Amino acid sequence: MQIHFVGRDHDTTVDFEQSLSIREALTKAKIQPSTVIVSFEENILPHSTIIKSDVTLNVITVSSGG
Repeated sequence: MQIHFVGRDHDTTVDFEQSLSIREALTKAKIQPSTVIVSFEENILPHSTIIKSDVTLNVITVSSGG
């Protein structure tokens, strides 16, 4: 399965063999979960949402180091 994360600061596609949570997918894509909000079709998704098929998710950065 492929999960594509897109956004102002992200454009990453990651392949996975089994269902996993958005939090797990973000971590494996080297995106810090605590710094982003994830949405699909204009709906914000909890990081606990399980992904079971190919999908493109919008990633919005809400904090950054400084």
